[in-house]
Amino acid sequence: MDKTWMFVDRTTSKYDDGVDSFIRFAIVNSDDSNVIRCPCTKCRNAKLLHPNVVKDHLFVNGVLESYTTWFWHGENISSVPIEEKIESDFEVGDGLNTVEMVDAVYRDYETKPDGFVKLLSDAEKPLYSGCTTFNVLSTLVRLYNLKTKHGWTENSFSELLSLIGDILPKENSLPTSIYEAKKTLSTLGMQYTKIHACPNDCILYRKEYENSVVCPKCGLSRWKVMKNHKVKEGVPANVLWYFPPIPRFRRMFGTKEIAKDLTWHDNKRQIDSYMRHPADSPAWKVVDHKWPDFGSEPRNLRLALSADGVNPFSNYSTQYSCWPVILATYNLPPWLVMKRKFMMLTLLISGPKQPGNDIDVYLAPLIDDLKELWEVGVDVYDAYKKEVFNLKAILLWTINDFPAYGNLSGCTVKGYKACPICGDNTVSQRLECSKKISYCGHRKYLPRGHKFRKQKKAFDGNEEHGLPPNPLSGEEVFEKVSGIHNEWGKSKKRKATRNNSDSTLSWKKKSIFFNLEYWKHLYVRHCLDVMHIEKNVCESLIGTILGIPGKSKDGLSAREDLEVMGIRDELQPQKEGEKTYLPAACYNMSRAEKKKFYTTLFELKVPEGYSSNFRNRVSMDELKLNGLKSHDCHTLIQQLLPIAIRGMLPKKVRYAITKLCLFFNALCNKVLDVNTLDGIQEELVTTLCLLEMYFLPSFFDVMVHLTVHLIHEVKLCGPVWFRWMYPFERYMKVLKSYVRKGNNVEGCIAECYIAEEALEYCAEYLKDVSAVGVPRNMNNLSSDDHGIGAGNVKLVDLKLLNQAHQYVLENTNAVEEYKDNISSNMRWISHGPQHQVIKYQGYMINGVRFHTKRHDDEHCYQNSGVSVVANTMLVSSAKDKNPIIVDMWYYGVIEEIWLLDYNALKIPVFKCDWVKNDGGVKVDDLGFTLVDLQRKGHKNDPFIFASQANQVFYIEDPENPKWSCVIENSHEKFGNSSNDDSSDKAMNLHFPAKSIPLVETIVNTLHDDESSYVRLDGEPMYID
Repeated sequence: MDKTWMFVDRTTSKYDDGVDSFIRFAIVNSDDSNVIRCPCTKCRNAKLLHPNVVKDHLFVNGVLESYTTWFWHGENISSVPIEEKIESDFEVGDGLNTVEMVDAVYRDYETKPDGFVKLLSDAEKPLYSGCTTFNVLSTLVRLYNLKTKHGWTENSFSELLSLIGDILPKENSLPTSIYEAKKTLSTLGMQYTKIHACPNDCILYRKEYENSVVCPKCGLSRWKVMKNHKVKEGVPANVLWYFPPIPRFRRMFGTKEIAKDLTWHDNKRQIDSYMRHPADSPAWKVVDHKWPDFGSEPRNLRLALSADGVNPFSNYSTQYSCWPVILATYNLPPWLVMKRKFMMLTLLISGPKQPGNDIDVYLAPLIDDLKELWEVGVDVYDAYKKEVFNLKAILLWTINDFPAYGNLSGCTVKGYKACPICGDNTVSQRLECSKKISYCGHRKYLPRGHKFRKQKKAFDGNEEHGLPPNPLSGEEVFEKVSGIHNEWGKSKKRKATRNNSDSTLSWKKKSIFFNLEYWKHLYVRHCLDVMHIEKNVCESLIGTILGIPGKSKDGLSAREDLEVMGIRDELQPQKEGEKTYLPAACYNMSRAEKKKFYTTLFELKVPEGYSSNFRNRVSMDELKLNGLKSHDCHTLIQQLLPIAIRGMLPKKVRYAITKLCLFFNALCNKVLDVNTLDGIQEELVTTLCLLEMYFLPSFFDVMVHLTVHLIHEVKLCGPVWFRWMYPFERYMKVLKSYVRKGNNVEGCIAECYIAEEALEYCAEYLKDVSAVGVPRNMNNLSSDDHGIGAGNVKLVDLKLLNQAHQYVLENTNAVEEYKDNISSNMRWISHGPQHQVIKYQGYMINGVRFHTKRHDDEHCYQNSGVSVVANTMLVSSAKDKNPIIVDMWYYGVIEEIWLLDYNALKIPVFKCDWVKNDGGVKVDDLGFTLVDLQRKGHKNDPFIFASQANQVFYIEDPENPKWSCVIENSHEKFGNSSNDDSSDKAMNLHFPAKSIPLVETIVNTLHDDESSYVRLDGEPMYID
């Protein structure tokens, strides 16, 4: 059917003929030939009118150009030719009004036209009579957007609606309660499905079990059983909340800007030897190679799945656990992939019990949709390219903590075969006294001729001639688990039966993901979570060296294991009369060293937003660390721990710990050089062997062992920040905040989620409404650089003002590039600044917050440290005639922040106290940069541009308080800097040591007969 008449001039004969053909078509398909819906630009299909009146409206008001599928007049959506859909779609994301926004979702209302009429009515209804700026829908969207951003409670929001309603004229149409507001907004959100489930996790009541009232596996009723044992029919005992992903994918492509971003990986990604995105990884490229038809369409989606338990009651209950299952889309640019807006909730498994290995039962609806998206695909309209295409999708891997890793993959994650990569070849031994499993044996990963392989005493008393196990491919895993027959349900004593138990020792079920045709061909199917591995390793390491009860891997049982194993006689429990004591190991700190360690953390000041305040984590009375969170452990092991242990412990132990910290720092970089990964792995293996020499076998739990496999996954999958749990854990906190009523946890989450979906959708249409799920940098409150707080106008010393002006002249590009033409800015600069300057206590520039030293002294954070790189002339002596120009680092502290006024332009500069490079800056043998902040220099050149400053912070050196260690704050942005929020920047930390020696320089000094694990100057631990 020709619809091109809708886009031509209304005075032409083509438009006249088109209107007649439309009226005839509408009458034929109408139940009542006397009335049809009017599609003019004012009625917008909301009014039923006589055909002659509709015809007049179409000539007077014009036809609604976005109405290209005549759904309200009997046309089937699927019957519309692709060409017609392409021509008439309107652009979105550019501030269209709410009526046009509603028109864009009318296809979602094919089965519920009454809901669309109500939504359209709200979009057209003015807020009150005579209001031309706001309508009901736009007002609700803006208000609810503020509620979601700032975490207002529902009661406060209801009271706000009531108050605004009282302020507005009496005849206003604003809803007066949160219930009415949600009811309106939910019509813009996507829907969800409630699927009944067996309380024992045996089945879902769908497909062949849809009409069952009793579980065919365990015999429990489908309905809720009350305390008096009466069955409450109609009320399900267990519910799975399913949010179908396919309609949500359609809506993503229905928004122009998002549809454009979904092809970023194909047309804007930088291609070189570095990995910045999963698209740079072999795991992505193998999909393109093995399925070229799929890979040739850049809009086909690459997904990741994460599932984890969340306690919605926080600390009030430790028993309840509901499980959200979330999809992430890797087609997006790096700065959007892990943002809240693009976290797609697909399943919500009801508590209070966790599903455990029976999670496959609940994943079945999602797997069915993923199979459809792979095998058949779905027709989706691309608003950016203005065409309909067949969308397909592939699930690349899952992201979980280690217990959930076992639940989803079907492998064992505890016991002798706990390593899912080594599988049946896991090297482990049971420690009889500690009643734990130890995973040592990392010498297998060393080169064959390495000296550590032949050493006995320093390790377990044996030489090592074995080779590292090869990870199983997906096909090999599939072959192993094919003989396992799954039996679901908590009532089953035996979960699975095996045809050949010898070949499936490390597998407990056949995962449902193998129902996906491509799953067994993927390089990596389940990713190890670096966040939890890093946290566990950090807690074990700190707990052991500090001897924290409950966290230390050292103790009487651990030392008795040495006796059973017949190794390290010097560390075994000793008798002194009737008392038993444990000799000091090389990793044991003395009480004085512990106090120095805790003092360093207690007095620590870091830039705002860098980490939590460690002063609140340290107990100086008990010498304990309390309540460390995952991000605290991240900052500790990435930057702070190597500094906090300076001057403590034997140098070789301190060095090994520092090298382990360096590994995690290198592992977590946002940009990875592929050519360096093998070197990082070699250094790690040697570091683990050093730790085996110094620490007890009880230290090496499975988390420490898993570090040896992390580089392998990086090589295959790309940067870890696309595959760790941090963004998902943050999103779990968002879901927990949705809970308002304890008796219906999942219902609260589901309703709030679809309301936020509606908000995110509306943000693409309404001006000045920013997306909730793509947070702006918390420091970047304005798009412009600006002073923080109220500035003070001061008359400054003329000598200092001349120094500042001279610096501006010497470093302004307009002056450096001056030849024949004089720019306007240069003319103003040449006149010099006004004698009065504006002084600030803080300044925001390039998304980084700076403060003066005086301001920092009054607060618990440190934002005054700066460094700058400058060209410096070096000479060997006064007679040197061949000086060289090099880049040199200068370190200092901001004393004052000036805004120089050159009338037509204002230039912010920092007046700093600089450390004298000669004698005030040094680099030690481990590569740490140390500065003496009391040794000041460069007093005649104190100024720099604010834009030149790199933020650093200083930590007093525990080894020598005269010196301070320099740590560079991670303030660089990735990709689209305006969208890189502070939570991402805080994860990418620079290692404080810039030139730490290779491990081999230490290895070559070690000998087999050296008692490197004993600390002769240590304090023994007496056992009560």
